[in-house]
Amino acid sequence: MRTRLMATVAVSLVLGHAGTALAQSSTPAFQNSSSEAQRRASSNQATAELFYMIQQLQGEVRRLQGEVEEQRHQIDRLKEQGRDRYIDLDQRILELSEKVSAQPEPAAAASGAGAASSGSAGTPTREYRQPKAEERKAYQSIQDLIRNQKQYDEAISRLYDFIDTYPEGDLTVNAYYWLGEVYLVKPQLEQAKQAFTIVATRYPDHRKAPDAVYKLGVTLDRMGDKQEARRRMEAVVKDYPNSSAAELAKKFLAGGNS
Repeated sequence: MRTRLMATVAVSLVLGHAGTALAQSSTPAFQNSSSEAQRRASSNQATAELFYMIQQLQGEVRRLQGEVEEQRHQIDRLKEQGRDRYIDLDQRILELSEKVSAQPEPAAAASGAGAASSGSAGTPTREYRQPKAEERKAYQSIQDLIRNQKQYDEAISRLYDFIDTYPEGDLTVNAYYWLGEVYLVKPQLEQAKQAFTIVATRYPDHRKAPDAVYKLGVTLDRMGDKQEARRRMEAVVKDYPNSSAAELAKKFLAGGNS
């Protein structure tokens, strides 16, 4: 009886230890399986978020590439327009030179004498087409671009358009003059020289002519052609003696600031 009781107790103890061991061994396995599932879920979520971010970045890169291509196209177009307009200005200079060469010399001299003897370079001796309201408004908007906004490239483009739209008018001469002024500021000296030359040779009786001849002298001086610059300044003093440009030309010839 005692032996049977002891055996029963022993079996109970063994079973108890076995149950405890089984419980201890099964708990970590369950926990490890749960943690692994959580890690996999977190990894899948991170992968999905990373993929989404990559897709967004790729879309942004494509958008920026499109903007760069569009800007490059606009720059190329502006360069092409600039070349075309420069060629056009060269052609106008050539045609103007041919017209001046074809004019009788005495008539040209009489024109210069008339301008000098009038006592006022601001009074034109020929009839210039007077601007209408729309033309004046367009001109004033260009003046605003130059004087207030300092948007010189846009002003150059608008000046060319103005000259093409309103040829041979009073403000057209002003437009040629301001084209020279803007090119002088940039500075694009060859273009400035050509614009001032148009005013000086084609419109010598216009109120802008004295200033144009003076600024042509300034441009030539900056280009290093000191002798021709001095000759232009002397022409201002001789042909437009009562103009403010003549006073500036005298200071230049006397060695003052140009």
